[in-house]
Amino acid sequence: MSTVYEQLGGEPVMEELARHLYRKMLSDVRVAHFFEGMDVEAQIAKQKAFLSMVTGGPNGYSGRDMRSSHAHLMERGLNDRHVDLLIRYLGEILQEMGMRKDLILQVQEKANTVRDDVLNR
Repeated sequence: MSTVYEQLGGEPVMEELARHLYRKMLSDVRVAHFFEGMDVEAQIAKQKAFLSMVTGGPNGYSGRDMRSSHAHLMERGLNDRHVDLLIRYLGEILQEMGMRKDLILQVQEKANTVRDDVLNR
């Protein structure tokens, strides 16, 4: 049986998904401030690697663990509403890309598995 990663279309889809996600996040005043001063291209690469890994693709994620890499954002007010927004955007983007609803839900569920680590709980 093929992985969610393979069913979505693999590396090119993960690249497009990560790029669209950051476009949405950077244009949303509720979360854009979290990315001030960050290397957006590096963030896109990390997001692509994360999404690839959690959907069953190659594990190319070499960043810090979720707790330590988001600790500075917690200090700036990162909370469940922001994580909800990211997960909603993932679903919207995948829907716009014409992906099946079951695959969209699986991606959202996988992304949600790191919520507690991101929010240091």
